[in-house]
Amino acid sequence: MAGEAGDGVVVRNKQVLLKNFMVGSAKESDMELRESTISLKLPPGTEGAILVKNLYLSCDPYMRGRMREYYESYIPPFQPGKPIEGFGVSKVIDSTNQKFGVGDYITGLTGWEEYSIITRTEQLRKVESLDIPLSYHVGLLGMPGFTAYVGFYEICSPKKGDCVFISAASGAVGQLVGQLAKLHGCFVVGSAGSADKIELLKHKLGYDEAFNYKEEPDLVAALKRYFPNGIDIYFDNVGGEMLDAALVNMKVHGRIAVCGMVSQSAVSYPKGITNLYMLVTKRLTMKGFIQSDYLHLFPQFLEAISNLYKQGKIVYIEDMNEGLENGPAAFIGLFSGKNIGKQVVHVADE
Repeated sequence: MAGEAGDGVVVRNKQVLLKNFMVGSAKESDMELRESTISLKLPPGTEGAILVKNLYLSCDPYMRGRMREYYESYIPPFQPGKPIEGFGVSKVIDSTNQKFGVGDYITGLTGWEEYSIITRTEQLRKVESLDIPLSYHVGLLGMPGFTAYVGFYEICSPKKGDCVFISAASGAVGQLVGQLAKLHGCFVVGSAGSADKIELLKHKLGYDEAFNYKEEPDLVAALKRYFPNGIDIYFDNVGGEMLDAALVNMKVHGRIAVCGMVSQSAVSYPKGITNLYMLVTKRLTMKGFIQSDYLHLFPQFLEAISNLYKQGKIVYIEDMNEGLENGPAAFIGLFSGKNIGKQVVHVADE
């Protein structure tokens, strides 16, 4: 049921709540679906807020960190009994905010629910490019795309001819890093966890080579096979054994961008890295980063990537799940590699 802005119609509001803090592997049972109601008119006293209908929600591995009871991170944890939140694309239903009017499409952090009242609007962005699929604003033109852009250009300092390795290469971030590296004139190899993903990397995303890490008994040997002269840039999305193997195979003065460690995200006791001494012997640069530290670059990212997409120079692969009720399963699937491409939940049409 839908209502016009300000008419005060009360509608149902399905929500995904954090049931309890997660310990160990992420499980669907740590979340629950609940239905409440909400008025399509902002309540009195909510100046500067917006009421939105959520259309698309993004599943991102970093959200797992917010599902544990840990308060020392760069972003606070979700609270049990409350809706989880993530990046989304939404339509404004009612507004007391001068920046956003009824009918605007916005992207930014929103609740995992059908309708949300957003009071922290500072980092919301109005969607201007309506000639690009709306869902791409949580992927290609959203946080994952910006992460790829910042990580590759700002952290990796690429040069034409560099040998680039990307793990989780068909995922939301990796697929764009690989294409940017190819456009930059690099030799690019990716790893992923299924035959379908390898096919995608080589024949859709333009990687020079790709391999299934699950079929490699020795990751050090596998990387040596694809990079006999060593790796200039490793864009790390998984951490763990793959990072350890890459350290051994880096060239002198190689660069490692630590974007994420999805192999360690769903465990309570992460494994250590044994080859860190390579940082010394090979004079490597290894740097972790968070895209929100580089928001001053977002306008140039948006223009550059939009133009590349419109020119057909890059493509973007989505794995779309239908319905908020399927959101928890879609999210949990990230940690076993079920998704092919950027995992998105389609909550509603306009």
